[in-house]
Amino acid sequence: MISKFELNRKGVAELMKSDGMQAVLNDRASAIRKRCGDGYEQDIYVGKNRANARVSAGTAKAKKDNLNNNTLLKAVK
Repeated sequence: MISKFELNRKGVAELMKSDGMQAVLNDRASAIRKRCGDGYEQDIYVGKNRANARVSAGTAKAKKDNLNNNTLLKAVK
């Protein structure tokens, strides 16, 4: 017997924007930022469909470091 599965899209959208999801993203972004070193910053924002985390080079020194060493890419791995 095969049962049909129906995804509750509204529930998934609420989950993806929830405080709990933002906390998980904040923890992950913080760990990545710490691996990058000084001059990197993190940000959490809620978009149309989900919460998003961003880690970026915030200073000229960090931007040069990332350009020369792919620091952000390496920190994500």
